[in-house]
Amino acid sequence: MVATVKSRIVCPIILLLSHEGPAAVNLGKAGTYAILSKTGISTVPTSAITGNMGVSPIASTAITGFSLVADSTNTFATSTQVTGSVYGPDYASPTPSDLTVTIGDMEIAYTDAAGRHTPNFLNLGSGNLGGKTLAPGLYKFGSSVIIPTDCTIEGSLLSGETDTWIFQMSGDLIMAANKQVTLARGAKASNIVWQVAGYVEVEAGAHMEGILLVKTAAHFRTGSSLTGRILAQTAVTIQSSTATRNADDDHNFDS
Repeated sequence: MVATVKSRIVCPIILLLSHEGPAAVNLGKAGTYAILSKTGISTVPTSAITGNMGVSPIASTAITGFSLVADSTNTFATSTQVTGSVYGPDYASPTPSDLTVTIGDMEIAYTDAAGRHTPNFLNLGSGNLGGKTLAPGLYKFGSSVIIPTDCTIEGSLLSGETDTWIFQMSGDLIMAANKQVTLARGAKASNIVWQVAGYVEVEAGAHMEGILLVKTAAHFRTGSSLTGRILAQTAVTIQSSTATRNADDDHNFDS
């Protein structure tokens, strides 16, 4: 009698995880900056910012409150308040041409974010995000957006670390004092873009997360904070700030 041997082949199930949300916005060279502005950056000392700062086309004299010291090559400056380099178009070559490309990349990124179609969420909460838990997706607002109470940006169960968010708004982004945007389930500030056609106002003691692509100005009041980047097409004003780099190589900016 011949014994019959039955074999079993076990095929592992492989989950191919991508992400939820819109295609990422390419920041180009603008993504190497913590703060970038076309018309000036000012602070009320003493601040501490981790990451590069730059202005263009306005001259480096529009960076105030940082007590800049030019490097011996005159291609960049340093500050005791900045862990990184500070750039202006009046520094030596190749800085002016590099900044032209960088500012162009910022503008392209803004146009890309503003031009995304078919939102997953239209005028959510009539522009009031207070108390909301925000899933990955494209959010479009035909108004200003306010955050009067805490809100949460939450990744999906399987792909939170690669999920993406774009918030489009035709007006301003205003965050009330002492409120927080918090991240949950793997969501990362580097995957969150706020496209703001107006200005950004983060009041005292508030905490924001994400990349701010701002058509006009950004203002951070005393005690406020941002994990992400400020890429503004007019001025950036901050007050007595401290900045540290976060775990996934974004820039954490605390006022």
